[in-house]
Amino acid sequence: MLRLPATYKTLFLGLVLLCNLVGFAQNNKQKQLESRRQELRREIQKINELRIEHKSKEKSELSLIEDFNYKINVLSNLIKVTNQQANLLSREINNNQKHISELRDELKQLKADYAAMIVKSYKSKNQQSRIMFLLSSEDFKQAYKRIQYIEQYSNYQKKQGELIKDKTNELQETNMKLLKQQEEKKALIAENRITQKSLEKERKDHQVLMQSIKKNLSLYASQIKEKQREADRIDREIDRLIKEAIAKSNAKAGKTTSSKSFALTAEEKVLASNFMANRGKLPWPVERGVVRLGYGTQRHPIDNSLTIKSNGVRIETSKGAKVRAVFNGEVSEILRMKHVNPIVMIRHGNYLTIYKNLSKVYVKKGEKVVTKQEIGEVATNPSNGETILSFILSKGRDTENPASWIYKM
Repeated sequence: MLRLPATYKTLFLGLVLLCNLVGFAQNNKQKQLESRRQELRREIQKINELRIEHKSKEKSELSLIEDFNYKINVLSNLIKVTNQQANLLSREINNNQKHISELRDELKQLKADYAAMIVKSYKSKNQQSRIMFLLSSEDFKQAYKRIQYIEQYSNYQKKQGELIKDKTNELQETNMKLLKQQEEKKALIAENRITQKSLEKERKDHQVLMQSIKKNLSLYASQIKEKQREADRIDREIDRLIKEAIAKSNAKAGKTTSSKSFALTAEEKVLASNFMANRGKLPWPVERGVVRLGYGTQRHPIDNSLTIKSNGVRIETSKGAKVRAVFNGEVSEILRMKHVNPIVMIRHGNYLTIYKNLSKVYVKKGEKVVTKQEIGEVATNPSNGETILSFILSKGRDTENPASWIYKM
């Protein structure tokens, strides 16, 4: 029986701790969602800015479909994130409403107890009653205990008064928090309605364009295949150059030239380690842009029977945009092929970053570069006004998803 109060105390403390942890987790989740929502809003803004910039140029249907698919995807993600925020706020609002109800009940009881205590105290307030209470003690020890009781009772009254004040303040703060959350939820719902209308318009325009394209699908399919063949040809040449560079580094180190990875010097090992330590924090290869095509093999948006193999990402940017090195390194190759815009390859120990579709190149082979150094300029397609940088990141000959390396890509 003696253990019961301790058990209740432990359970109570556990519940308080759990409530605090849940509150912290919800607050942290809300911050993450808000951060992601703002990222998506900025991305939509960049898409709209680039659309306005390229409005005077007549884009191909293939490019327009890519534009629609990308914006539809971003708008859908924005709606999803905003809904998650609104749902989380709903849960927080319900919790606060419940907390307010509990506080009101608790405050009502505290005030009732305090009022009864004041009445009782008033009845025995006069000095004569207190003196008689002390004088009626049987001995000095009892009188001393009664003095302590009077002091404790007085202190208890003060504490009860302070507790009522604290609970009143807590109730007011929770009410203010509730009103703020309700306004936030209202704003999110209103914003989502606007986003939903924008999404519906994009989908409608996308549908109209797809109906037009399907009339001559075989022609587009052949264009898609041709573009993929050209991309594969360039990627094979890049792979050949990387293979040669690996063989050269291994031959210099006295190792087998058939190795699939670079033989690194002490300096290159440090560089590779620093590069790896910055995974997810590397800057974008252009100052402003949106990812038009992601990494990996994916279905083509026009013909689902066709696939796109992307060894990197395609970033749409502004005309005249400067290309920047994403990390310290050395220019290992400047590739120039027939009917292909220049390609710059930068080595970071056993990692490589590759920048395709440049109109101008500011660096030379063997030159050391630093993070964010301008290495060239992105080429603009004269027929449609598109300025797209293809960016590849690899470890040796194995490509990796740049989105895992570049900050908020």
